[in-house]
Amino acid sequence: MGKESIIWQEFYKSINKIITTFDFTGRKFRPPKDELNALISFGNSLLYGTILTEIYNTYLDPTISYLHEPLERRFSLTLDLAEIFKPIIVAKTIFKLVNKKIITKNDFRKEVGYYLNTEGKKKFIKEYEELLSKTVKHPTLKRNVTIRYLIRLEAYKLLKHILGDKEYKSLRAWW
Repeated sequence: MGKESIIWQEFYKSINKIITTFDFTGRKFRPPKDELNALISFGNSLLYGTILTEIYNTYLDPTISYLHEPLERRFSLTLDLAEIFKPIIVAKTIFKLVNKKIITKNDFRKEVGYYLNTEGKKKFIKEYEELLSKTVKHPTLKRNVTIRYLIRLEAYKLLKHILGDKEYKSLRAWW
């Protein structure tokens, strides 16, 4: 967890070099303190739901994890797998939406913190679903699979590792 935390801190430090439309002073949530934190929180919540759905298509228990500490009523395995897919799915979605000005300051509402309004949510979900539906040629399967299916394949790799069939190696984006 320590290395993972350091990597995310470095990533968050570099966001202002990639996105100049919004000010980002660091990761702050509950509530999100700015527009980018709102986008990250919304994207992460969508990703957690997507991963949980894909885990349910395997024999894995989403409450038993290897990276995040299991807690009562927490799907820790979802959090573990999300660490692999946040940069590939959530960050990529945010960068496209903001840099192409698909999402602007008008797509947020400010209450206690910043949140996407209904129109902003629609834009984010549309781009998110399009990315999940994108297909890539899988190097081992030798066929096209969706990004969404890569999540399920990652869960299957964990299952094979647990069963002792094959050592687990996390996904490395090749596309």
